[in-house]
Amino acid sequence: MGRTKKRLVSVVGLLVAVLFAFPIYWMIATALKPANQLLSDSYDLVPLGLTFQHFIDGISKDGFVSSLENSVIVALSAVIFALVAGLLAAVPLARLRFRGRKGFLLLVLVAQMAPFEALLIPMFLMIRSFDLLHALPGLILVYFAAALPFTAWTLRGFVKGIPVDLEEAAMVDGCGRWAAFRRVTLPLLGPGLVATSVFSFVTAWNEFLYALTFLQNGNVTLPVWLSSFVSVFGTDWGGAMAASTVFTIPVLVFFLFVQRNLVSGVTAGAVKG
Repeated sequence: MGRTKKRLVSVVGLLVAVLFAFPIYWMIATALKPANQLLSDSYDLVPLGLTFQHFIDGISKDGFVSSLENSVIVALSAVIFALVAGLLAAVPLARLRFRGRKGFLLLVLVAQMAPFEALLIPMFLMIRSFDLLHALPGLILVYFAAALPFTAWTLRGFVKGIPVDLEEAAMVDGCGRWAAFRRVTLPLLGPGLVATSVFSFVTAWNEFLYALTFLQNGNVTLPVWLSSFVSVFGTDWGGAMAASTVFTIPVLVFFLFVQRNLVSGVTAGAVKG
């Protein structure tokens, strides 16, 4: 690729980055604006005067701490359960040949492609039959079921990319089957586990419809709690933008924590079937 093409690609990449980052900047800038500028007709890119009052009001509002705790518990639990179950399914699907394997893989793929909203009523009936409505375990079970097909399918690709000869060599050196998997294959699956966990975590963290349906009576997650800034008297834009900014911080911290493994995991998964 010539120098001109590289510069053109860089410029296009920069424009795309600005395009995606601008809504986040506008959210933060709105959260920092004084109240008298929120509904102003002038669209100043830089706030004229900064205030943290919206953040103070948003964090001190009833339900913030409990909804934050609920979101963390639900998202992390669903991701951990999905990773464990997905890995247990991915290994035999990648390494073993058994009757019905292709049909099972097709079912996993169909389950992964099913629209999330189309499963609302079946999920509601199932959770109600388990007597888990309006309880965090019920929502965790829903997010776990939604993330499991994607996790199993994606991890299967990563497991297939690791030569089975490595495990066999470890077994020749004296390791048992489980010890060979734990010491050789599992560390190499790190990028895949990280990439899969990020996508599952973000899905569970941002989900609104199921959280609104399965949790009630003030026991809600952050996306549902954010809707409390909208009332019949209007929308508290400053509080909503401040709370939304706080809402993105855990995801940002999670991304920064796993960034290095995430990039290698995504690129590795792109070439493995």
